[in-house]
Amino acid sequence: MNKPFDKIKLHGFNNLTKSLSFSIYDICYAKTEQQRKEYLEYIDEQYSADRLTDILKDVTDIIGANVLNIARQDYEPQGASVTILVSEEPVDQQTFDSNEAPGPLPESVVAHLDKSHICVHTYPEAHPDDGICTFRADIEVSTCGIISPLKALNFLIHSLESDVVTIDYRVRGFTRDVNGVKHYIDHAIHSIQNYMTEDTKDAYHMVDVNVYQENLFHTKMMLKETDLNAYLFGISTDDLDVDEEEEIRLKLNREIQEVFYGRNLPETE
Repeated sequence: MNKPFDKIKLHGFNNLTKSLSFSIYDICYAKTEQQRKEYLEYIDEQYSADRLTDILKDVTDIIGANVLNIARQDYEPQGASVTILVSEEPVDQQTFDSNEAPGPLPESVVAHLDKSHICVHTYPEAHPDDGICTFRADIEVSTCGIISPLKALNFLIHSLESDVVTIDYRVRGFTRDVNGVKHYIDHAIHSIQNYMTEDTKDAYHMVDVNVYQENLFHTKMMLKETDLNAYLFGISTDDLDVDEEEEIRLKLNREIQEVFYGRNLPETE
């Protein structure tokens, strides 16, 4: 039998479904109620349905898809959603590369896609008391065919402000070869991290939780950023005294750690 990463002669269409889904978090501190209001307005403008549509259109270019339909909506008081249905294009077998490597430039990729979609939903929120503001964007790129949506991973991470990222990649279903043997994955993968550029890996702490026998891969990322000014909205460290600066650092660190580990940390005295 062929190994999963060998080239397989298929009987009919490759109908494996490859889904990349992740949550991207941008975390900051806004001191006053007015600054928190302005932060939410900034996020709503920065990640409006129109801008998110442009980002997702770029993703369709990267994976070589045709846009069939776009549904988008801005919400009140904040948030937005965009869903794009995409269709297939023919694949040039001489140029397709299924190796674990960061995604290429948009103009260098073609893809085979059918019954596929790309969607994003945003969730801005601000804590009413302690000044912490957390923006979350949930993104899913789901494709059928031989190409993996992981090729769009770096583009999406760098298109949004990303302090914490949680990523899932799953291959579902099966495809049959010419001998009728079912194949549940058609490319080698050891870690989602192998599809990231070196500068991305250098910028984040990363943890993998993979279930290889289920073709399920999970990576958590936490930015190594140490400059407090990168997390302040409407103020800078010049506006803070030493005690206030330390208090804000502790609040931000707690929020980032809780989001990264997916659990509430015990209170400290």
